[in-house]
Amino acid sequence: MKIRSDSFENGKPIPAEFAAGQREGDGVGFAANRNPHLAWSDAPAGTRSFVLLCIDTDAPTVPGMAGKQGVEIPADQPRADFVHWAMVDVPPAVDAIAAGSCSDGVVAHGKSDPKGPEGARQGLNDYTGWFDGNADLEGKWFGYDGPFPPPNDLRLHRYFFRLFALDVDRLPVAGDFTAADVFVAMHGHVLAEASVHGTYGLHPDVAG
Repeated sequence: MKIRSDSFENGKPIPAEFAAGQREGDGVGFAANRNPHLAWSDAPAGTRSFVLLCIDTDAPTVPGMAGKQGVEIPADQPRADFVHWAMVDVPPAVDAIAAGSCSDGVVAHGKSDPKGPEGARQGLNDYTGWFDGNADLEGKWFGYDGPFPPPNDLRLHRYFFRLFALDVDRLPVAGDFTAADVFVAMHGHVLAEASVHGTYGLHPDVAG
């Protein structure tokens, strides 16, 4: 199974159009936040649905340092995953997602009913926890919300779009499900996996 994107080259920078944050002069602000184009092929026989995840594997592990004036997050700080998209039950006939078809703009408090392929369901991304306590932004952030790494982070972040072909029509997750729930539910049902990744950074020395 293969996956590709017309929005960015594998291993190369993701354009700001597909990010949630971008540089604005000496600071940062929200970006267009459109989902990138994705297309896949060669799914194995017996595929009954797909799962699509987008995960930043380079999220800092000391949240209090993010964006703090006069502080830079060292590149060698231990890192963790930050989920940007969790979509399940994508029908087996679907082999592409158009750019901007699932997300187009930042929605304060999160998208309550994000667009997507008919029949697919979308879970919470990790901005839900990140914005907890922020009266202007807190809420349930469903669907795709793109890269917005800390502008003071010296590590270039990698964003992996991971596609899984499953042998079930519907994954047993419900409501406000997360990527962690998806990983548990699809255990033993994965027929194949493919991934493509792009990079993004907001620190002037690592932007890309």
